[in-house]
Amino acid sequence: MIKARIALIYIDSGGGHRAAANALCEVIREQNRPWDIQLISIQEMLDSIDFVRKYTGIQFQDIYNIMLRKGWTLGSRQLIPLMHQVIRMSHGAQVNVLTQQWAQIQPDLVVSLIPHYNRSLKQALDHAWPGTPYVTVLTDIADYPPNFWIEQQDQYVICGSEQAVAQARRLGIPDSNILRASGMILNPRFYETAKSDRRAERMRLGLDADRPTGLVLYGGEGSMEMVKIARALNRPGSRVQLILICGKHRQAAEALRSMKRHIPMLVEGFTRDVPAYMELADFFIGKPGPGCISEALAKRLPVIVQRNAWTMAHERYNADWVEQEKIGIAVRGPGEVPRAVKRLLQPDLYPQYRHRALAMHNRAVYEIPEMIERILAERQTATYPPARLPHLPAQSIPGSAHSA
Repeated sequence: MIKARIALIYIDSGGGHRAAANALCEVIREQNRPWDIQLISIQEMLDSIDFVRKYTGIQFQDIYNIMLRKGWTLGSRQLIPLMHQVIRMSHGAQVNVLTQQWAQIQPDLVVSLIPHYNRSLKQALDHAWPGTPYVTVLTDIADYPPNFWIEQQDQYVICGSEQAVAQARRLGIPDSNILRASGMILNPRFYETAKSDRRAERMRLGLDADRPTGLVLYGGEGSMEMVKIARALNRPGSRVQLILICGKHRQAAEALRSMKRHIPMLVEGFTRDVPAYMELADFFIGKPGPGCISEALAKRLPVIVQRNAWTMAHERYNADWVEQEKIGIAVRGPGEVPRAVKRLLQPDLYPQYRHRALAMHNRAVYEIPEMIERILAERQTATYPPARLPHLPAQSIPGSAHSA
């Protein structure tokens, strides 16, 4: 049997896009779908025309990561449209390069898990293989228009919220092409049941067995905001203790480890054990990233998120969503965190927050393969697919990161 060739497009601006692609690929493999999956980096596909890398040695995708690491996020509302305009200026060159690469990759279906580039990816696909279905999976809770995630083109859009569905409709995407998932794509490990004794594991890690525990996380890049949050809560008589996961931010980890402590604190750097640490926590504190929030909710943790002028523009709606869904509290800065924690942990409120977190029941990573299967079936019955050549080995495909 000939396997359908499916290209999953990711980018390493932030960790969420690659993580979503890897999680989706893992579930597809576990389900034994008859598909040939290629994980492909848009940066690698467009590296030959990356003028930022040419003149600075820094890949275009890394600008976002540097901004996060350095805390240079003030003014992102103006910066993101500027960055998008820079991308649009090279649209013609992108289409030319991508057309050649699609001609070699020969996908039967393309799934994009990235913003900004969906117009050029789709136009190039139409040049190389007309009729090949194109799917955009939003890894944000909502779009940040114009032309961030959803483009006015013949495509399927998979949305993890009603807000994203409404945005797709306003852009003219027909209802038949808008697919509603129950949330964001998460690694399957976030659905596993804890195997260790919670109290014993806390004690093993130097924490109090019974004290309310907050997990502080600012994504894979980390942030010095974590130090400010720890200082705000690190007071004599505080009822809480903290697990602080600093990601790649060594400066934040060093500052936290050297802090004089009045409460128990566990400081961790970059780790793949976030699900296990979340099992030990009672609530989450961090930035309003769609991945962080969704991971916390999968582990039934109410959330406290920060929303201010330094919050990335495309993540500000997420803080609004948290309060709309009554699954947590949005604060303006670290100084408001102690009061938010006190409110969250009130005996009459905490069970309500916890119940609503549990009720979110996000199963998107298991739902999306079913959606892909339906799209493939619909297109195969509606049109005759273009003839494909024998499959090329993974190492010969530009930007290929994985084959399953």
